[in-house]
Amino acid sequence: MDILMLLLLVAVTKAETNTGSCKDMLQGYITGQLSSALGAYQVEALRREIKSFTDAIEKSMKEFKENMKSKVNTHPGNSSVVYTRWGKKTCPYNAELVYSGFTGGSHYTHKGAAVETLCLPRDPEWGLYSNGHDGAKAYVYGAEYETYTFTGYIKTVNEHDVPCAVCLVRQRGVVKMFPARKTCYKGWTLEYHGYLMAGHPKQAAGTSYTCIDSHPDTIQGGAANKDGKLFYLVEARCGSLKCPPYIAGRELVCAVCSKD
Repeated sequence: MDILMLLLLVAVTKAETNTGSCKDMLQGYITGQLSSALGAYQVEALRREIKSFTDAIEKSMKEFKENMKSKVNTHPGNSSVVYTRWGKKTCPYNAELVYSGFTGGSHYTHKGAAVETLCLPRDPEWGLYSNGHDGAKAYVYGAEYETYTFTGYIKTVNEHDVPCAVCLVRQRGVVKMFPARKTCYKGWTLEYHGYLMAGHPKQAAGTSYTCIDSHPDTIQGGAANKDGKLFYLVEARCGSLKCPPYIAGRELVCAVCSKD
């Protein structure tokens, strides 16, 4: 029996490179060695068992190859994702800082405002230009926190200018902001969490929901109330929004998460 198991292990080892010939050799060797001691019926039964075993090996090797190919194709490898950490000058420990900048956007009173929030770099470059406000142009302003109605540390940054950081995280395939969450769902990695902010509903400019870090930084020398693009905390309003689970008037948090 030990000799038989050894031969079967040899067959498994060689199955990857030469499955057909190995199977034939194994069947021929074993049946040849045992045919003198066994009757024809026993030899045929043994041959069927060997064939069943080697067929199973072939199937397992095929499935193994397909699984490995699938993992190679779906593995992120050297893939990376970039996201903006709003309200901070730095990136989390697991991400690389691309650049630190100033949060900007359209003025809160402009009806033709762009809704996109920009992270403007501290080292701008220029192409062709003409100084002075002339002709039909769009505008970009700095941003300020409007947090005077809140509590805790975030209230202390009211009217301060808003920094931002563009961050690169490696070995990730996607990054997403989850509103009303301060932790990530299973399988996701937390980049940062904070409070959901947007423009005031009575102001003319269209805005977008932005996740501002829970412990926001400020820009040195930017405490004056000069307005521009303004960030207000977002709270739940019940009605078509189901309460519970949401609670009327409660400020919403947010989480920015990445996934392989």
